[in-house]
Order: sequence, then C-alpha cells, then structure tokens
Amino acid sequence: MNIFRTIFCRIFQAAFRLALPLLPYREPEKLTGVKDIASLLTEKHIHCAMLVTDKWLHDSGATKPLEEALAGADIKCAVYDGTRANPTVANVAEAREIYLKEGCGCIIAFGGGSSMDCAKALGARIAYPEKRLNELKGVLRVLRRIPLLIAVPTTAGTGSEVTLAAVITDSDKKYKYTMNDFTLIPRYAVLDPSVTYSLPPHLTATTGMDALTHAVEAYIGRSTTKETRRRALHATELIFANIVRAYDDGHDAEARANMLEAAYNAGIAFSKSYVGYIHAVAHSLGGQYNIPHGLANSVLLPVVLEDYGKAAHKKLHRLGVAAGVASESDSHKAGAEKFIAAIRELNRRMHIPAVLDGIEEKDIPVMAKHADREANPLYPVPVEMNARELEKFYYKVSGRKAKRSSGKEEEQ
Repeated sequence: MNIFRTIFCRIFQAAFRLALPLLPYREPEKLTGVKDIASLLTEKHIHCAMLVTDKWLHDSGATKPLEEALAGADIKCAVYDGTRANPTVANVAEAREIYLKEGCGCIIAFGGGSSMDCAKALGARIAYPEKRLNELKGVLRVLRRIPLLIAVPTTAGTGSEVTLAAVITDSDKKYKYTMNDFTLIPRYAVLDPSVTYSLPPHLTATTGMDALTHAVEAYIGRSTTKETRRRALHATELIFANIVRAYDDGHDAEARANMLEAAYNAGIAFSKSYVGYIHAVAHSLGGQYNIPHGLANSVLLPVVLEDYGKAAHKKLHRLGVAAGVASESDSHKAGAEKFIAAIRELNRRMHIPAVLDGIEEKDIPVMAKHADREANPLYPVPVEMNARELEKFYYKVSGRKAKRSSGKEEEQ
C-alpha cells in the first residue's frame, strides 16, 4: 500500500479509537436457558414472537423446547426457517413478510451467526421500511431502534449474540456486505449449552476456530483497550482448553459452556477493537463461493498471521502464553511461531483442511477488491495492504501458484 493511503488509514483508525469511550456500546443481558425467554416476553407484554432459524435446526427439533415454552405462556411463535449458511437479501425479505403478516413484537434469533445476521438485518428493515437493505450497509446507518432482539447461539463461535455487526450476501452480485450499528446488538443473549449438544463435530471445530479468530484479530489490532485485551486473552485461554474436548464429546457440558463463554468474550472484544484481513478475505470467499465463514477463517488464520511477520510477533507471543503453548521466557518471534504452529495443530487435530477447494484464479482480483473495500480504512490491522497485496492470501489457501509481477510463478 502506498504511503499516503497508509497514513489516511491510520488516521481514520486513530479517530475511531479516540471515539471509543463516547460510543454507545452495551452488553446484552445474559439468560441461562431458552425457557427463560417465555417469562421475559410475558413481562414485556409481547404476545407474538418471530423465530429466525434454519431448516436443519427446526426440523431436528432443536427449537422445540423454546416453541413449547412460548406456547405454554400463550405467546404465538411465527417461524422463519429459510436462513442460508450465508444469509441473503432474499432471506431477510422473506422473514420480513412473515413478521409483518403475523404482527410480531420481537425477534428471536436461534442458531449460528447466519440466523443472527438474518435477524439483525430483519430488525433493520422493520425499523427502516422505506429503505432497501443495501442502503443500510456500512457504519452507523441504522440509528432507529429495532424490535426487541434475543439471540440464542447454537454454536460457540460467531459471537454474533453480542456484536453490532451483520453480514448479508447479495446473491446476484456474489458479494457480501456488513452492517455495523449499535442498535443491532441483541438486548438479551441466551447462553444455554444444551442447545449446542447437537452441533456436528466439524461445525464445532470451525465455529470454535472462528471465535479464536475474533479473539486474535481483536488482540493484534491497533485499536485495543484494556478491556478488549483482557477479554481476547481470556477467550483464547478458554478455547485452547476446551475446543478439542467439545469436538470429541459434543455432550461435554462444561466444555460447551466454556466455549460459549469464550465466544461471548471474543465477540465483545472484536465489537470494540474490530477484526482484520482474515475476516475481510473470508467474507469475500463466502460471497463468491458460499464457503462457510468459520471454515474460511479457520484456514486463513495461520496463513495471515504468519504473513504479518514481526509486526505481530509481540502480541502473538502474549496470546501463545495465554493459550499455554508458549512461555514468558520465549522471544517474541519464537512465541509467535509456537502460537501459529499450535493453531495449525488444532486445525489438523479437528480435520480442518489446509486449503479451500474451488477457488478460481479469475475471481481472485475481484474478491481482493471486495476485501480491500471492507477492511480499509476501518480495520486497524498490524500491516496495511491494498487489494493487489491481498491477492496472495487467496493463492495460499487455494494451493495455487501466485504470479510474480514479472509474470513468473511463485509457489505460495
């Protein structure tokens, strides 16, 4: 990236960092079980709730305890279960039609990040009926209060139950965009480990590594606070101690609860300190090929961290110490290398691939431009890169050879 654009990005990021104490961040109130939702809605005199989930969760019966609890409290439950793995503009429109038709008074997001993103975007469209969804993308576009939003995470990874972000896919343009607004933070988060028991091992793995990516990118960025550093370190410690346990035994209640706590803390950390190029590249891959976000982050995480080099060594060393894979006596470089190696070993242990299939070379320049637009100037990354420089990450995770500027090829 040229020096003038780098300076602009750093000034932009510094301004946001200085504004942090003035911004209306808030934490959701925690509930410990899905049955608590019924009594909450009764207290708030809400008689019809909109449940946003996906078909697999609904058909498997995972939402049944919640639906029964609502019925027992004489609360109608309108269900939208069409959410895709990367929720689309069409998903939001379909959910909105049901919400308005049934006269709902709140939204319950039940699932992983996709269901929560869909629910947040639905809330934005309810608050702004006169606008199209793409008019609400970006930062601070949704200023009106959305309907009461309750998040029930069934994966311990996305952190969406505490964040101000929603990611939506425009299927026609094969492009993902983000919405970042304080009104999108759920009012309540239900951390109930029992709803995560049915999560398959491969999703336990990739969503858990997604949470680790949130913690790591929040920690190594240049807009951290004492609180976000503490939460990121705590999340990293919990993930390294519990993710393999949850992967090996989906009914390990303690491991599941600890992973939910880790995702919650990582979500708060990156909401305030932002993410980085790992997420930007992952979002573009999801938009282009519908690659699940957690999988893309899992594969990209060690690749991008290694590329940052010495700019990230000190902070990666500290993360390695928190994870229990490095010692205080290690040099920053050695500690960082041990941490990156431990991430690769976690991926290997949980059968997460080292490369992503299906990436076509002709699509790389366009995806890199999308990633550039998302990340710059907002994300306070250790090293600034432009679209051309970001292209290398697509080559590295595709197993392809990248072309040098001279036209020769280079093995990545």
